[in-house]
Amino acid sequence: MPYTTYQSPVGELTLVASDIGLQAVWWPDDVRALPTGARDDDHPILVQTARELHEYFAGDRREFTVALDPVGTVFQQSAWKVLQEIPYGQTVTYGEQARRLGDPAKARAVGAANGRNPLSIVVPCHRVVGASGALTGFAGGMDAKRWLLDFERAHGS
Repeated sequence: MPYTTYQSPVGELTLVASDIGLQAVWWPDDVRALPTGARDDDHPILVQTARELHEYFAGDRREFTVALDPVGTVFQQSAWKVLQEIPYGQTVTYGEQARRLGDPAKARAVGAANGRNPLSIVVPCHRVVGASGALTGFAGGMDAKRWLLDFERAHGS
């Protein structure tokens, strides 16, 4: 799969694409972040993703429109779809995300699915918090999650 890197305010991200869409946004310490394809800074999906990330970090974009092609189970895919419906600058709990999926008892399963989300930031798993409102697991680390949430709140109006 073709890949490129993107320098963001929260660290260097590795962007991976297929011919269909964006497959991954990996953090530097993510063990899954080992691209198997060739670097391609001109791949149309990667160029669009980098442009949209730039607009997001400039405070000018609230939703991503790049085509997506994440790999996951049916349940993971459904959990990730709910993530895309969380409004910019807002948060929901894992329990609320599970409720939106139709089964409030699946909060732990939702948490596990979110932990496998290959499209950080673009599919905003950073917008999910613990039942008490506390920040919980995030592939980019707690500092990045806090930064993203604070950034969105500051640019949300």
